[in-house]
Amino acid sequence: MNVSYKGLKQDFHPTQQEKLQAKFAKVSKLLDRRGEREAHVVVTQERHLYHAEVTVQFYDHQLVSLGSDGDLFTALNAALDKLESQAHKQVEKFREKNRRKEDYAIEMSEAPPEPEPVEANSRRVFHVNHKGSRKPMTLEEALIEMENDHVYLVYQDAVKQTVSVLVRRKDGHFDLIES
Repeated sequence: MNVSYKGLKQDFHPTQQEKLQAKFAKVSKLLDRRGEREAHVVVTQERHLYHAEVTVQFYDHQLVSLGSDGDLFTALNAALDKLESQAHKQVEKFREKNRRKEDYAIEMSEAPPEPEPVEANSRRVFHVNHKGSRKPMTLEEALIEMENDHVYLVYQDAVKQTVSVLVRRKDGHFDLIES
């Protein structure tokens, strides 16, 4: 991560400089996914108080953290801690958003499960769970769909906007149940 300082009048002790570089490296590991990032550090002094502001551009977000303390190193350290927590939050949002899109795409691509027959008192009971969103269809379209050897078909009627069930009888004829 490229770090540019502005308003800094004093140099740090080598151990403090190493600690700051380690913090920037930690934040850089989170944010440097698509190329090198640049951090802008602005330091101002107001009487005995140092204000450190660290700004990093991350995708379409600008992460800004502020730290104030009587010691410049402590102020920068506080700002970097806040920046690290912001970076974690943004990366987690980005990761979660992408995971939700993939889960939704997988869920929408799966066909609805076939009903499972359950034996109860020698009658067949079907449990139907239609999560998939199917478009409304007419009675003729439902009859065409029934040619695929289905015993029944639950669909939304396009004309009446109601849920209808088309059932194939044993003699080959159909029964239509409308709600």
